[in-house]
Amino acid sequence: MNAFLGPLETDGRVQPRQQTRVAAFLVSAHGALARQFAVALPAKFDAAWQVELNAQFYRESEIVSLLARATTWVPDFALTHMVASWEMAWLPAPVEDIADPARAQAIHLATLAHAIHAGIRPAALLPTEASQNDPFVMALRRIEFESSRLLQAQILFLKGPDLLPFRDAVSAALERRHAEVRRLWNETLESIGIVQRE
Repeated sequence: MNAFLGPLETDGRVQPRQQTRVAAFLVSAHGALARQFAVALPAKFDAAWQVELNAQFYRESEIVSLLARATTWVPDFALTHMVASWEMAWLPAPVEDIADPARAQAIHLATLAHAIHAGIRPAALLPTEASQNDPFVMALRRIEFESSRLLQAQILFLKGPDLLPFRDAVSAALERRHAEVRRLWNETLESIGIVQRE
């Protein structure tokens, strides 16, 4: 088991099998966020926070589009089962003590996005000798950069005054989401010979 992607190909590019498995996970996670942001978007904005929701939707869509084009895809039959388990994990989960459906949906989206953006650091998988000319390498670096920016919006919402009365419920939901995303990400990496150190 390695801590990084590899062994690299002779030109320093990441192996297509590893690209496919990592990209499939990231497309599933960011695609789920894009779909759920799209459903949460109102037809007309009547609150300032909805502008951020719109921006997040387009950023997630951009990440999916980038991965679809930058990845060297190869057939991977194990993905059928893996993708099904990932997609089930992204579904909304009830948040204790939150009766308002709109607030519960917002908390679900923010905790899922926080867990994905904070818990998945794809560029950290790249060895120093990875080729700068590999579109996949550049995509992973770009995704991590965007994730760090998007994370700020989730932090502001989750720590905002509107959720102060529900702090314990939000913290518990966030902890559950982080544990689940971390488990699925680690399982995906282990399936291609990479071990993440906590």
